[in-house]
Amino acid sequence: MKRIHLFEFEDYAWFPGWLRRCMTRLILVMHKLLGTSNKVADLLANVLRKSESSTILDLCSGSGGPMPDVLQILRDKHGVPNISLVLTDLYPDSKTAEFYNSQDSDNINYLTTPVDVTQLDGQMDGLRTMVGSFHHLKPQEARKLLITFQESAKPVCIFEVSDNSTPIALWWIVFPINLIMTFFITPMVRPMSWQQLVFTYLIPIIPICFAWDGAVSNVRTYTLNDLDELLDGIDSDNYTWEKGVIEGKTNQIYLLGVPKYS
Repeated sequence: MKRIHLFEFEDYAWFPGWLRRCMTRLILVMHKLLGTSNKVADLLANVLRKSESSTILDLCSGSGGPMPDVLQILRDKHGVPNISLVLTDLYPDSKTAEFYNSQDSDNINYLTTPVDVTQLDGQMDGLRTMVGSFHHLKPQEARKLLITFQESAKPVCIFEVSDNSTPIALWWIVFPINLIMTFFITPMVRPMSWQQLVFTYLIPIIPICFAWDGAVSNVRTYTLNDLDELLDGIDSDNYTWEKGVIEGKTNQIYLLGVPKYS
């Protein structure tokens, strides 16, 4: 495989929750700038119609990610009504969970108990989504999860915000770009907190961590060839896999897994 599995700060349980929240809110800004929500909604629309799923189970949601916007786009643009969204994470964001769980609408719910995708089974309902998170899994974990999706006959959409096309020897070049970019995109973070401002502009802990994790995320991303390796030998007559690249400001990789419906 081309990818290499370096560490990311957000992988660790000891990483402070407030700092994780600041970083995942920055990631949400990146999703908005890259138009992730529309792209994911376009991928999901047909799958939802075919599967007749009424629930989207989002894995590794962080501070909500782009999926709440995806839900609205599915209704407004694609005419897919009556869809509910369940957000989950290994390290649930308590403030984001409190926000969504306190809303009058029951369309979005954030589970406050940790959900570990490496231990996922087929018991939870819904179309699974992993947006900008599949690269966190090591190859043996990633392959096991794909098998779980297939064996449970649940549809899944995996979407990454990069395609790992940078030459492997130059993976680090993204670090200084991300570092500088953080200072410009921070004012777009919502909701804004004093930690986001202080630890960006006065004590630049957030830019350093965000720049490192962003650079490492790119080099961790499974390329199309890497996905072929993960899928090798797990073919099924009752389940199909589709992978591709969506071209744009950055090329983005997706992998769709869909049960065959009669």
